[in-house]
Amino acid sequence: MRKLPCLVLAALIAVPAAAHDFWLQPARFIVEPGAALPATLQVGHGKFRQRSPIPAGRIVAVQSIGPGGVVDQRGGLNVGKPGDDMRLRFGRAGTYVVALQTNRTPTTLPALRFNDYLNAEGLTPAIAHRARTGASDTPGREVYSRRAKALVQVGAATSGQSAVTKPVGMTLEIVPERNPYAMKPAEPLPVRVLFEGRPLAGALVKLTDLGADEKPVAMHRTDGAGRAVFSVPYGGAWLLNVIWTKPLPNNSAADYDTTFSSLSFAFPGRDR
Repeated sequence: MRKLPCLVLAALIAVPAAAHDFWLQPARFIVEPGAALPATLQVGHGKFRQRSPIPAGRIVAVQSIGPGGVVDQRGGLNVGKPGDDMRLRFGRAGTYVVALQTNRTPTTLPALRFNDYLNAEGLTPAIAHRARTGASDTPGREVYSRRAKALVQVGAATSGQSAVTKPVGMTLEIVPERNPYAMKPAEPLPVRVLFEGRPLAGALVKLTDLGADEKPVAMHRTDGAGRAVFSVPYGGAWLLNVIWTKPLPNNSAADYDTTFSSLSFAFPGRDR
């Protein structure tokens, strides 16, 4: 009986950590030109995975970047209503980056849960700052925002240069160095993580199989150039995600500004 409170406490701590990941989930990652593509916003993993309850007012931008330039996709938003969260439309064939950004919102967690979350996500700036300022036993106050990218292949894939391997200008983003839709099976996928436009070293990047998403299949910290390399062992749809934070000195509302960023994609002929 003595173990029960510890198990309950562990479960309560695990729930927020499981629900942090947020991503764009198209109904299909590979479509024909001109098709209307339904998509949802997902949050959490395993039994905690669900359609995100994010209010429509928090979404400040939805764009597709690909052949023909940048297209505003906000007209297709349907967040908070029955069915899908958005309908995306693409013109010419090619690989597109769909990029979504939210505004900042405040949140506060008790010290134990906040410290557990910082350690689970590898948020070393906040861990070090709390230790240095003697705040490790105080509630964690932060403002957080979301950045989500999805790679959609329209028509046939090519090995040529595309928007996929270029940053789109997000505060925190994962930029693949190769186009997954032009890769061969078992080829490694190198990615760069950028924070405020610069390579981010020491960030924990997680790779998750969206078909079996109870836990990541791989985790790597970025090197000094902000780079990590993943071996994707299976077919299907995949998610990369990363979180980073920075202290907010002399801010009365929050102690940290945290950004969650994700990249979802699939592989030719193995989309699910």
